[in-house]
Amino acid sequence: MGRRKLEIKRIEDKRCRQVAFSKRRKGLIKKANALSVLCDVDVGVVIISNDGTARLHEYSSTNSVTGILQRYDSHVETEKEISAEIQVTEHSKYSSMATRELLQETERQLEKTNADDLAVTDLIHLENELQAALIQIRSRQTNLLLESVKGLHEKEKLLREENKHLEDNIATTIKKNRRGNEMSDLQPQRVTLNFL
Repeated sequence: MGRRKLEIKRIEDKRCRQVAFSKRRKGLIKKANALSVLCDVDVGVVIISNDGTARLHEYSSTNSVTGILQRYDSHVETEKEISAEIQVTEHSKYSSMATRELLQETERQLEKTNADDLAVTDLIHLENELQAALIQIRSRQTNLLLESVKGLHEKEKLLREENKHLEDNIATTIKKNRRGNEMSDLQPQRVTLNFL
């Protein structure tokens, strides 16, 4: 008979939850120790209980967890610096190039070497170049669209003003025609009156 599958959800009973925490903590530390010994790696585990006491449980395959955490922090900082430097150099390298030149350069590099012969770093570099080209193209396309929309808004404004001016001219012409018609209707009566 096999094990029954345990549904992963919060255990409501406090005593059962504490027993499960204790057993699973020991199992996790045992697995971390096995990973450290078998693979010759430094492993650090930090567990903080959430039962109100906030007890700290830790395991380190080396002398201390703080040493592992300091190595982790320095590694993360180094990664951030390297990625920032790569972005700055890539951006400065390609910001001066026109989009067409950038695409031609990428195409030349693709023709020059077979993709199967490229190293992983070369492929990553090529991917970064293509991404930079795409970003530059999209940026240029967005700027052109915004300029086009702005030009169309200005054109719309001018057409509205011209339309309003024409409407005003039509309205004044209609008023003049009405006045002229009223005057012409009145003049024949006066003329007839003058003859009598």
